[in-house]
Amino acid sequence: MTNPIIRAFFLGRATAEVLYEEIEHQLTDTLSNVGKFDAEQREKLRQFTNQVMERADTEAARNPQGYSSAPSTASNSADLQETIDELRAEIAQLRSALQNYRSHSS
Repeated sequence: MTNPIIRAFFLGRATAEVLYEEIEHQLTDTLSNVGKFDAEQREKLRQFTNQVMERADTEAARNPQGYSSAPSTASNSADLQETIDELRAEIAQLRSALQNYRSHSS
């Protein structure tokens, strides 16, 4: 290779091939990292969702009627008032039944 033009051609060609391979390698690594990041974020979101669902289920198990300890809306307040009224009626029925029982057993 005594001709400098031919030598420059092959040097340019080799440079382009090496750069192409390096870019391909870097692009592959970058896409791999993006895919890994995406998978990790999806897993974290899945875990977060599971934690939220578990806590909601636990809270629902503690309070099977679905009433919160501090109603925040008028609908919940009306439901709570209805429940209180039903409980009062049941208490009145129980008192009446207890009085009948006491009067018959004396």
